[in-house]
Amino acid sequence: MDVDLGFAEQPNNAAWLSNRYFPSKLGGQPAWLELESLPSTAQLQCKQCQAQKAFLCQLYAAYEDEFNFHRSIYVFVCRNGDCQQVNKAENFTVLRSQLPLKNKFYSEQEPSEHGEPLPAIASLKKLCAACGCFAPHACSRCKDINYCCAAHQRAHWQQHKPHCSGGSLPEAANQPLPSIEFPLYEIVMEREPISEVSAAVVKDEQACLAEYEQLSASGKTGELSDLPEKELDKYFGSASAAEDKAFQKFKQQIAAEPEQIVRYKRQGEPLWIANVADTIEDQLQALPNCAQCGGPRQFEFQIMPQMLVLLKDETLDWGVLAVYTCSRSCPISGYVEEYLIKQDIVGSAAAELS
Repeated sequence: MDVDLGFAEQPNNAAWLSNRYFPSKLGGQPAWLELESLPSTAQLQCKQCQAQKAFLCQLYAAYEDEFNFHRSIYVFVCRNGDCQQVNKAENFTVLRSQLPLKNKFYSEQEPSEHGEPLPAIASLKKLCAACGCFAPHACSRCKDINYCCAAHQRAHWQQHKPHCSGGSLPEAANQPLPSIEFPLYEIVMEREPISEVSAAVVKDEQACLAEYEQLSASGKTGELSDLPEKELDKYFGSASAAEDKAFQKFKQQIAAEPEQIVRYKRQGEPLWIANVADTIEDQLQALPNCAQCGGPRQFEFQIMPQMLVLLKDETLDWGVLAVYTCSRSCPISGYVEEYLIKQDIVGSAAAELS
């Protein structure tokens, strides 16, 4: 099955990444798809430190059915380093939103990409001036600027202060706050090339399996007991080598395109960076069904460690972030939570990546 790779590109004009143009992007503020029932502040609040999670990225990933003509997946993360746990994803939130072709927010005509970009389609809810999420609170002095929480109001105060003193809102009030927003990039998708290295790895694995099956069919698998441990690893692997094998496979697979920040393969399998049995196997076995329809979830895409380089935030770390969504992408209103599995890598492999 083909894999689509996502690469980060700095936009020439950030206005092209507004919701009007259904973007895939990293950082900045969310380009909300559904504009009436935005996620609540509680939905985006870290359960450990109670801070608002930061918008990490979104992918536009439509399905070919009537209620998924437009579809976006959003990922948020708590930036507090104390909230990170190895192979745990409680500091992340994944949201799915979708709309039919005929909806109250967007034209049925495809937006033109010629000329100058048009303004974003305005949300029907007030948005936080600092992060772009739902803002239930307004400045108590001027009543004009809205915020999702007191912490974001304090962070935005220096930009907001001149307006509260009777002046007009300065242009600087629209400047992103690095402590709240990640740097903005467009995510551009391309089909993964079939590299000679990847093909050779698959061919070698298939050859080993075929050889073992031939021995098994002829009743000669007992002869394997006479082989040294290193030779047995060719067929079965060993616990001591499994972690290194997983990491080597990961490196070989991405060698042709090391700058990839996303791998999209709906109904496929993640490219894990470490041995699953020692890290997140229990989470995979207990993968919850869709909370809306009760149906199974499936893998849709993964976020790669290369994204960390672009975030300019040394508190965050991960090996692979694998996103699982409802296999039907069932009809919903507003935004619903999906599931994320975070796999970390430790030891010598972690040192090699850093």
